[in-house]
Amino acid sequence: MTPGVRWLGMVLHPLRDIAGPVELILAWADRHQVSVLGLKDEIARLDCRAVAVSEAQMADQADLLVALGGDGTVLRAMHVAGLKAVPVLGVNLGKLGFLAEVDVAELGPALTAISEDRFTVEGRAALDVTIGSELFIAFNDLVVVRVPGEGNADVELAVQGAYFASYAADAVIVATPTGSTAYNFSAGGPIIDPSVGGIVVTPSSSHSVFNRSIIIDPSHWLKLKLMPSSGRLAVEVDGQVATHVVAGDTISVTSHPDAARVVRLGNTTFYERARRKLGITGPPGLPSPF
Repeated sequence: MTPGVRWLGMVLHPLRDIAGPVELILAWADRHQVSVLGLKDEIARLDCRAVAVSEAQMADQADLLVALGGDGTVLRAMHVAGLKAVPVLGVNLGKLGFLAEVDVAELGPALTAISEDRFTVEGRAALDVTIGSELFIAFNDLVVVRVPGEGNADVELAVQGAYFASYAADAVIVATPTGSTAYNFSAGGPIIDPSVGGIVVTPSSSHSVFNRSIIIDPSHWLKLKLMPSSGRLAVEVDGQVATHVVAGDTISVTSHPDAARVVRLGNTTFYERARRKLGITGPPGLPSPF
């Protein structure tokens, strides 16, 4: 039996061909006396031996989750893990996934490393988001974004109860270090190493003079308040529309340390993954110094 892993849960991309990787996982599990769980809707299209369970059952039973897909699938696995923070191994099936630890061709060696206890688990912060009586958790980012035809995102930012700045923009992004390489980066925000911590707030397509990001201490709480001039805004949590807000509404955000855990095999560093994923290169014609 694999040390510490008796039940393995699979979270699968809904469209990609995952029959081969799933069969590899099942064969490995048979050899190591590990039981495999699959979400009912996801394994319905496969003829496989995984035990069909709900998300809640998977979070309760699994010792490890394997996310087969891309960054979206890894984020979904984190949401499935929920407050249990079950470790997630991301396996990339298509384009280079920033959150994925290995590409699909490396799945076999990765499973071998797990069976030999040659891996570490890295904690990742999330955002606890409160809007009225609704509670959400974001592992990548919270975004308040304009609804086409309904006005701009005019938002006041307060930190620890003290007003800091007002943004007039197409969107205002609040990101974790994990999410700093996603929409935040595209909007001109900074890259943050997950080991550093912090909450980054960045406006997208700012219409005001103040268009800078701010990095907030992870122990501080922040509040976004929609100004009277703001249009109705969509609230996206990890890329999915969760609700809508209107002028006068407030959104409270705090950092939730170690809300998720990811499996690391020690093959790459954060900076290597960032450089590859984001296509960071030096000036043309200059050789790499390393």
